[in-house]
Amino acid sequence: MIVRFGLAALPEVLADPHIERPFVIAGERWRHLDLPNIAWWTEVPSDRVEVPAGADGILAVGGGSAIDTGKAASAQSGLPLVSVPTTYSGAEWTTFYGIRTPDRRIQGGGAGAHPAAIVYDVDLTLDLPPAESGGTALNALAHCAEALYVRGHNPEGDEAALSGAALIASSLPRVLAAPHDRQAREELLRGAADAGRALGLAGLALGHAMAQALGGTYGIPHGAMNALCLPPALAFNRELVPSEVARFGAAIGADAVDGTRALARLAGFERLRDFGVPKEDLPQIAAAAAGRAGNQANPRPATPEEIEALLATIW
Repeated sequence: MIVRFGLAALPEVLADPHIERPFVIAGERWRHLDLPNIAWWTEVPSDRVEVPAGADGILAVGGGSAIDTGKAASAQSGLPLVSVPTTYSGAEWTTFYGIRTPDRRIQGGGAGAHPAAIVYDVDLTLDLPPAESGGTALNALAHCAEALYVRGHNPEGDEAALSGAALIASSLPRVLAAPHDRQAREELLRGAADAGRALGLAGLALGHAMAQALGGTYGIPHGAMNALCLPPALAFNRELVPSEVARFGAAIGADAVDGTRALARLAGFERLRDFGVPKEDLPQIAAAAAGRAGNQANPRPATPEEIEALLATIW
């Protein structure tokens, strides 16, 4: 994977996989960017994207929804994908993706995208609102935590996860306090890049399974759901893999569960009910989460009853 910092590097990055006529997938807010393109798709997320004839690559600019739409287009067409993330989601590091309607309802997903390069630019993150900053950063932090104990964990992924966790935990409070603090944003972006790399090397676990079941059912932002689901998932896994959870806590400089809960609250995320999740729906959400791949890759998959109990603690 080619990784560069600074949008000025984009022409060179596109040239490496021989992309001259990219199909750009980016929301209207990024229209001011001077991006080469054969066509521009602004419906993000989308369950109906079609790659035009003549395109020789996909260029996705935006958060996880734009990049997932780009990955779907890449998988559909076989074309290489260059991502320019404007949040901290980490989607740019994986070949799998979710497909959502414009109102963010999950329609399925797939794999087989062809990511070729990533270009990070801190200037594209400076106006990211607090909720999106906090939510996507805590999603990245969940990638770090899970990479340390998911069944596919490995030394290289551990190294990236620990580096990312430390950077995110130290910089996120500063970003939330002063959103235009460029140095803090730069550190957070680099931490998110490490987290994404850890995700690509290791994979997802229980917390993400819970967050995906919630977000896909109600169209709730994925980052917000990860912010709420990470602390109870860590509490569950601390009983199974205490040393790995302790390593994560050491990286963030706090108790793993209490520290992540404090960061979630700092970002404004406290309860599922604040997002309109009905309490009577928790059993069906738990059942959906139990069947997801992330739960199956947990050190021990949680049962639907166990997940329901975890969700009740954050309802």
